[in-house]
Amino acid sequence: MSEEPTIASARKVELLEAAYRHSLAHGLVDLSLRPLAAAIGSSPRVLMFLFGNKDGLLRELLARARVDELAMLDHIREPSNTTAIGLAAAVERVWAWLAADEHRQLLKLWAEAYARSLIEPDGVWDGFAATTVSDWLAVLAACQPPSERNSEEGARRRTLALAVLRGALLDLLATADYDRVTAAVHYQLALFQHRRAAVPRP
Repeated sequence: MSEEPTIASARKVELLEAAYRHSLAHGLVDLSLRPLAAAIGSSPRVLMFLFGNKDGLLRELLARARVDELAMLDHIREPSNTTAIGLAAAVERVWAWLAADEHRQLLKLWAEAYARSLIEPDGVWDGFAATTVSDWLAVLAACQPPSERNSEEGARRRTLALAVLRGALLDLLATADYDRVTAAVHYQLALFQHRRAAVPRP
């Protein structure tokens, strides 16, 4: 039995990880196979063999970025997998992760792919932005108590929470003004909690 498929698969994973690290540092939009191959110790011919073409590689890189995104979202849910922690606590945990310096490269890559998905909705970028919205809304929904989660009000609240997080993230990426943006997120959290307390219970 030939070991070539296994070797090729291992080499593909190795090069994908190297290409992903390179993309985190340099972005995806201007990616070109020849300079990328030189930067990661490969050749355009090998990349073409393993990934088909540039679009094939881009799809794999977007999928790889989503793996990191989903891992983060799972981490948000992990501390309380049996009890809903509430939307405010979920937003606070998500923001703490988003605002950490060590995640800045990944989030710049996310923002680049999100914007590209809106500008070029067909082809390799197809669905990236919409899928991201669905992923994040699902996590925020899981953090809501069932009575809130399954209501129209709950859907509006988590949509607003996502809008706050996404807007704050883009602001932070643009300005690096952590104190101002974090203060705004915490202000919105206080409004969430105040509004929830003000809603009359049946």
